[in-house]
Amino acid sequence: MSSPPAFSSVRISGCWALGPDGGSSAESLDRLYPAVGSSKPPRKRTTSQCKSEPPLLRTSKRTIYTAGRPPWYNEHGTQSKEAFVIGLGGGSASGKTTVATMIIEALDVPWVVLLSMDSFYKVLTKQQQEQAASNDFNFDHPDAFDFDLIIATLKKLKQGKSVKIPIYDFTTHSRKKEWKTLYGANVIIFEGIMAFADKELLKLLDLKIFVDTDSDIRLVRRLRRDISERGRDIEGVIKQYNKFVKPAFDQYIQPTMRLADIVVPRGSGNTVAIDLIVQHVHSQLEERELSVRAALASAHQCHPLPQTLSVLKSTPQVRGMHTIIRNKETSRDEFIFYSKRLMRLLIEHALSLLPFQSCTVQTPQGHDYEGRTYSGKQITGVSILRAGETMEPALRAVCKDVRIGTILIQTNCNTGEPELHYLRLPKDISEDHVILMDCTVSTGAAAMMAVRVLLDHDVPEDKIFLLSLLMAEMGVHSVAYAFPRVKIITTAVDKKVNDLFRIIPGIGNFGDRYFGTDAPPDWSDDEDALST
Repeated sequence: MSSPPAFSSVRISGCWALGPDGGSSAESLDRLYPAVGSSKPPRKRTTSQCKSEPPLLRTSKRTIYTAGRPPWYNEHGTQSKEAFVIGLGGGSASGKTTVATMIIEALDVPWVVLLSMDSFYKVLTKQQQEQAASNDFNFDHPDAFDFDLIIATLKKLKQGKSVKIPIYDFTTHSRKKEWKTLYGANVIIFEGIMAFADKELLKLLDLKIFVDTDSDIRLVRRLRRDISERGRDIEGVIKQYNKFVKPAFDQYIQPTMRLADIVVPRGSGNTVAIDLIVQHVHSQLEERELSVRAALASAHQCHPLPQTLSVLKSTPQVRGMHTIIRNKETSRDEFIFYSKRLMRLLIEHALSLLPFQSCTVQTPQGHDYEGRTYSGKQITGVSILRAGETMEPALRAVCKDVRIGTILIQTNCNTGEPELHYLRLPKDISEDHVILMDCTVSTGAAAMMAVRVLLDHDVPEDKIFLLSLLMAEMGVHSVAYAFPRVKIITTAVDKKVNDLFRIIPGIGNFGDRYFGTDAPPDWSDDEDALST
């Protein structure tokens, strides 16, 4: 975890910046808070994601992705950097979410996760539900929150892994059955009234900000929000405020102001403070920059091809189909036809490498036949959009009732780096053999990201089969070095990649040739820069 910013304990243009010398230690919370206890179906696309809001944040300037992230690993396939976590604390209705949105917009980084503490209220007992219905349950006490789940969630997000977030219904005071799935990001903003109320939670925060807003303003905002958004009546809101909200602020929330690195008076109205915060976060992000493609281009090369690589035998038939699809004069109709034939051969070859066990069956003539049967639980195909999706029909044609998932990875036109934009994976994928499909692999950057996603969803490395019609030696080495137990299967391996990361002699941009779209000027073979 990075050290807090070296701000002195002085007021700077309406913003107090409290450094280590001006605030109390985390151990002071021991006397403030009580200990926190631990508390086969028809073929269809199934998903681990629930129905939730779109993973976008639309500001006045731009659209920011709030799910997914760029590479969080290095050329070795291991974690290279952690997300920068900002903790936003403050009283109820102090404007924490508004401040968070302003920070996100000013940061101008494409990958951000905004995590609200409100999602982590504990599940209430029947008696507590009755108390909540009559405004007699204290939701502003530390014991009302599931800190164990909060800490586990933040730890996984910092590592770039996927997490499931509970969805809380404030009208019924209960968690919904659905959960929403988030991925880590460059920056994670965690906001809540008790954001600084646990010592283990504090260790995960790289920057702690307290939003200090006048109590009268907070009461007016709370009245407006609870009546209009949560269906409460004015008497109940005032009763709850006087009985729980105000005492809790005085006892549990306001004292944590001393733990903050920055205190923001007036909340969203303090643009000077927000500018100061943004400058500091930018400096931290610059220290964490990593160019995955550049690292891959110089690593693991000039070695023999790995034993995990299996190349379809280059028969005259296979060689002839490659001749057709590599020819720039080939019509789109012929390109599609012969690509599909190659895909079918590739899929069948990959399935022959799955684990099988001996099996005896009886023939219609009443004789035993010593055969073989698949020894795994089931097979799932995952396509890297958009080109990888073209391999799905071939997989479905030879593998009955196969489940299909998708991962959307695009190249950032400014950095040239792959970025994860979307994923839809079947439930319980960790128990399956996974056929990961992409049509071309040059540096291996996108393939590595897709493998990393599967590993983060607990798919064993030796159960991942990476399939591609064409690969460059660089991509083979990159994937095999980072993930030595992943099986790599292709119909051909070309030796070179040029300065633009295009496979030489190559096949061209597969997605554009297959779908009949124009290639962007800076496309790469790993994935389509402008996927649909």
